[in-house]
Amino acid sequence: MNLRDSSSWILRALWIQRTRTLLTIVGFSIGIAAMVLLSALGEGLRLFVLNEFTQFGSHIVAVTPGKTETFGVAGLLNTTRPLSLDDASAISHLPNVEQVVPVVMGNAKIKIGHRARYTDVAGVGGAAVSGWKLELAEGTFLPQDDLQRPRSLAVLGHTLRQELFPGTNPVGEFIRIGGERFRIVGALEPKGEFLGTDLDDMVFIPAGKGLQLFNGQSLMEVDIFYNPRSTSTAMAERISRLLIERHGFEDFTLVTQDQVLATMDNILLVLSLAAAGLGAISLLVGAVGITTILMITVTERTAEVGLLRALGGTVSTVRLLFLGEALVLGLIGGICGVLLVIALLLITWLFIPGLPIALSPIIVFGALGIAILIGLLAGSQPAARAARLTPIDALRAE
Repeated sequence: MNLRDSSSWILRALWIQRTRTLLTIVGFSIGIAAMVLLSALGEGLRLFVLNEFTQFGSHIVAVTPGKTETFGVAGLLNTTRPLSLDDASAISHLPNVEQVVPVVMGNAKIKIGHRARYTDVAGVGGAAVSGWKLELAEGTFLPQDDLQRPRSLAVLGHTLRQELFPGTNPVGEFIRIGGERFRIVGALEPKGEFLGTDLDDMVFIPAGKGLQLFNGQSLMEVDIFYNPRSTSTAMAERISRLLIERHGFEDFTLVTQDQVLATMDNILLVLSLAAAGLGAISLLVGAVGITTILMITVTERTAEVGLLRALGGTVSTVRLLFLGEALVLGLIGGICGVLLVIALLLITWLFIPGLPIALSPIIVFGALGIAILIGLLAGSQPAARAARLTPIDALRAE
């Protein structure tokens, strides 16, 4: 039997049982759609989180005060020492360090005239504009003043600037932050959120003023941006040695961007695989459907199989015909499932454009490959059963 005759036989067999075939394809396509959609959501979430962590660049080392150490099973000892502006200044003189951004954050009352509201306040250094990749809409950013004697200057985030100075240039105006008077030197372009913090609804002031405003003794963090020619490991070792010399022992926590990205990528990859696994469970329904329809088909078409064998059809021919039916069911179900996902994604992008979804060709072709594989596996048992029928037994059973 040539390819044309085989294809005609397979399509005719599926058309005769079209209602059963349609239901099987629908069930299988839903399973494929669920697997592809969950995989796309998982991959989209992974890329979204990684982009969030790399929007300030990937050559970053962060230092925070405090070090937690474990001594056997006796318990935990937590040591917290201030991370000072002098520490940040000393780190800036290390080789391959490009920018150092001391950070202290809090919430304070912003007042201008008779209007007042609470908002986030970020005490940073002048290097934050390049290190954090901030873009100025008006004026300038905080100058590179002496960290210990900063001036009372402020830069407004985009949303805050629109609320406080709608339609006017805020540069040169004065606002009160927590009771102290600050002169506005600039306003930023929209930046968006970082890990749930709205950088647009924020005012930026010098880190030294931030410590005074919040009555703090220690910086919350020091972000070090280093030259790409250096490695994160080498940079971390230099910073660690310097701070140990200054503090006497390791009373700080040091995290590189590479460590964060590697940990997050592993966690999110597991979540993506778990999402794909949940979708794959739905494919079992489709596989059961294909197996069921072909088992029933073998029983109902016993005489047809016997006549085919009597006319010279070999065991392998019968097996391949039934496997062909399973293959066509799986392939059509897979294609319909992918088309269903594309339609759902188009609707989602229209109404929820911010939802992180990443539909890659690997996911699409992988789903189609799985659909074909499951179709063949589901059809193997019915095909083997049909091939075992002898012509005499098949015709006699009819």
